[in-house]
Amino acid sequence: MNQRIQLASIDDQRNAEARERVRQRISWPANLTPANVTYHSRGHALLLGSERDTRQAARALQGRGLASLTLVFTAPNAVNADDETNDSDLLAATEMLTTQALTRAQAETLRIKGYLGAFSVQLDDGDAPLDLARALIERDSFDLILDLAANPHTQRWELAPPGYVAMQWQSDEQRSETLGRSETLDRVETLDSFVGLVGEFDKPRYFQVNSDLCAHSTSGNIGCTRCLDVCPADAITSFQGRIESRIEIDPYLCQGVGSCTSACPTGAIEFRLPETRRQQDTLSAWLSAYREAGGQAPVLRFITHDSQNAERALGAVPAGHVIDAPLEELGAAGHDQWLTALAAGAAEVRIQLHPNMPARLSTFLNDQVAQAHALLDALGHDRARVQLVEVADTASRDALPALTPLTDEPLSLPEPEKRARLNRVLARLAELGNPSGERAAMPAGAAYGAIAVDSDACTLCHACVSNCPTPALKSGGNTPALSFLEADCVQCGLCEQACPENAITLLLGFLADGARETRHICHEEAAFECINCGKPFATVSTVATIKQKLANHPYFAGEAMIRLEMCEDCRVKDVWKTMIRDPDAQLKV
Repeated sequence: MNQRIQLASIDDQRNAEARERVRQRISWPANLTPANVTYHSRGHALLLGSERDTRQAARALQGRGLASLTLVFTAPNAVNADDETNDSDLLAATEMLTTQALTRAQAETLRIKGYLGAFSVQLDDGDAPLDLARALIERDSFDLILDLAANPHTQRWELAPPGYVAMQWQSDEQRSETLGRSETLDRVETLDSFVGLVGEFDKPRYFQVNSDLCAHSTSGNIGCTRCLDVCPADAITSFQGRIESRIEIDPYLCQGVGSCTSACPTGAIEFRLPETRRQQDTLSAWLSAYREAGGQAPVLRFITHDSQNAERALGAVPAGHVIDAPLEELGAAGHDQWLTALAAGAAEVRIQLHPNMPARLSTFLNDQVAQAHALLDALGHDRARVQLVEVADTASRDALPALTPLTDEPLSLPEPEKRARLNRVLARLAELGNPSGERAAMPAGAAYGAIAVDSDACTLCHACVSNCPTPALKSGGNTPALSFLEADCVQCGLCEQACPENAITLLLGFLADGARETRHICHEEAAFECINCGKPFATVSTVATIKQKLANHPYFAGEAMIRLEMCEDCRVKDVWKTMIRDPDAQLKV
């Protein structure tokens, strides 16, 4: 299924017309009334940096609608003799403002948390932290922050929270010598944007969380942390509840990067603009409509709305065979979406990178591409079908695909669950390719793999089953057995941690064989029958293990040991019979 395309047979005008018909017929899904979060900012601003920089910025911001300006600075800039008059004017213009000088050591302990309208700024100096908002302006928080420091706090974040603005400030003399006109305009625009952060602002709630599907924690054990690892805004935390941990996402810090929902193997975190299911269904519908309209060699390009708008502003029009899937951010579509496009008839998938991507988003996309390539290799397809496109690389963006589409049949994904949909996509790709039949290596952290069960150690206690967040592990019902379905395993590790006998080991890797979708027995034993009533209530190994561990327990001393070979009903009856014969027996324990 890796047939080369005959370039002479491709009609770009025909493809462009087919693409336009697709756009007119099927709209990209969008939530018309998404849930929102609201920021409330009254304009109490904190300026951080050197004394001269913060005073100059404060002078530029005075009289522009901010409720208050608070300056927190470290070592002041050196004062030249020629600048004494300017410095005097600067001090006079800002002498009524609230200021606080910090030593460099104190500045290192400054801790900033929060978002627009609710910034907590604490100085961890000494035994108790000092709340600067409470100490300096008698408020619970600052509303917005302008960081002018040489080493701003943004270096501690990949994506700074809303309301936090970092910029470099220079004196007029320095600026005239070192900055061009465009840099000066950028500074003016930054200040204009900063003073505009006063009032109420709504932002979409980008996600929804279904804790029932989450594989993060159970029974006190920590399993999957993929969403925590990939969020560049640090909006996701593992919250320790009274019994166990759970994932919590701060909607005020979340900036819609979407990598969490793509990294989540179970669909517990779902992106809402649009939902993953609607996104997948639309991709399949687009490709089907494109073929019906006479289009050839379709290439699906995943691109952000901002990048798409920037291209349109420049008058750039992609080649006719390139169909754009617009996203809030590239992280909102991972390798499951890309492979869906290939299984639905795209010849190729391209991911259009953009400037200023957070480091964790870049790492995430590279990891997702590595996973897609590993799966394509295992299923007998060319890995060139999924590729990243660098910024401004119009040649790669518009290049004709080297290979024909894998299919011209539509793809139906009736299942609502993310993993079930992915398994259907992988099954379609297996049908269209030449699977290796072997377990292929996958990048670390991939949600593909199996488990190895040590039959000699396993007692079939089924702690693993009760801790498994997916249907991957099941008990044998009335028969003492443990069964496993690899297609549902997300390699969270909760079963491995829950096993009291250390009988389970994770096996990372994608099995490119039909056995991956077949449930098989990992371990089974004969049932142990109650010596009184004959009811099967445990396995032979479980009873033997319990007898060994309780051999020296006073409750089971002597003839009472035989109770461990009884079911729960007969065990209670035997205890009462003993107490009737010897009422003082309970006092001997």
